[in-house]
Amino acid sequence: MIPTTDVVIIGAGPVGLFAIFECGMMRMKCHVVDTLDMVGGQCSALYPEKPIYDIPAYPKITAQQLINNLKEQASPFKPVYHLGSQVIALQPVEGGRWSVVLSNGTIIHGKVIIIAAGVGAFGPNRPPLANLEEYEGKTVFYYIKAREEFRDKRVVIAGGGDSAVDWAISLAEVASKVMIIHRRPKFRAAPESEARLHALAQQGIIDLIIPYQLDRLEGENGILENVIVKTLEGEEKKLEADYLLPFFGLSMNLGPIVQWGLNLERNHIAVDPSSCATNISGIFAIGDIATYPHKLKLILSGFAEAAQTAHAARALIHPGEIWHFEYSTTQGVSSLL
Repeated sequence: MIPTTDVVIIGAGPVGLFAIFECGMMRMKCHVVDTLDMVGGQCSALYPEKPIYDIPAYPKITAQQLINNLKEQASPFKPVYHLGSQVIALQPVEGGRWSVVLSNGTIIHGKVIIIAAGVGAFGPNRPPLANLEEYEGKTVFYYIKAREEFRDKRVVIAGGGDSAVDWAISLAEVASKVMIIHRRPKFRAAPESEARLHALAQQGIIDLIIPYQLDRLEGENGILENVIVKTLEGEEKKLEADYLLPFFGLSMNLGPIVQWGLNLERNHIAVDPSSCATNISGIFAIGDIATYPHKLKLILSGFAEAAQTAHAARALIHPGEIWHFEYSTTQGVSSLL
C-alpha cells in the first residue's frame, strides 16, 4: 500500500527540519526525503563542529547542536524519514496529489511538495593533483567532523573562503601547526574572520603560505609526508604535513529536479517571496535552493520561508477551511498532537 501524507519535504537540512515543525503546528503530517543517510544536510555532513552566530537566542551554537535541537523540536509531530534515498520522479496523480518516487523503489503520495534541498546534491571541488585518490579519506579530507582528530598534528589548509579561514582559526587551537595556502593576500572570508586570521599569523600561531598554490603531494600508502606548493613563477616550497584539507567549495547538482518543469534561475528555483510557491501549484521551495529578489542565503531566512510555506500549503490541503492563526505561546504543541 502506498503511504499518503499531507506534505513531502525534500531535504532534511535545518530548513527542512524546521518545515516539519511549522507544518505540524498547522496540523499537517510530513514525510521527509534526503540523499544523505542522516538528517542535517551540510551542517552535519560538512561542518558539524563549526560555530554559528546568527541563530536568534543563541549567541553561539555548533551546526550539529542546531540540527539536534531542530530534530527534537520536530519530533512531537512524528515525521517519517526516508534517508539515503533520492527523489527520482515527481508526477501528479488523481485527487490533487503528487506521486513521489524514490531511488530505493518507495513511492509516497503527498498533497503538497516542499523542496528544501539546499544546494541540491553536493560534493567537493577536488584539486587537480596526481595520485590524490591514494590520500583521500586517509590524510586528505574535504570535510571535518571532529577537530580532535587533528590534535597535535601538522595541518595544511588550501583555500581562501570562509571554510578555509574559519577552520584555520579553529584548528589552531588543537593542531601543532596550521598552514594556510592561498594564491593572493586577500581572502574571500568574512572581514572579522580574516582579521582574526591575520592576527594569529602575526602572533606566529598560523603560517600564511602566500602567494602559493598546490602542486603535488609526497608520501607512501596514503600517508602524507609533504605538501609541495609553487608560486605562479615556479618558486617551490615544501611543507611538512600530516594532513591536507582542500577547501575549494562544493560542486552542486540539482539532479532530477531540473526535469520537473520548475522555473530555474542559475540552478535555483524561482519562487513567489510571499509564499515560496513555485510556478507549479502544490510545489514550494525554501532555503538556499529558492531564489527571489533580494534573497538572503541565511538559515534564519529559510526558517521564515518555512513558516510562510506552511501557511500557504494548508490553504491547498484544506481549501475553503477557515484557519484561526494562533501564536505558539497560546496554542502550544501538545494540543496539536
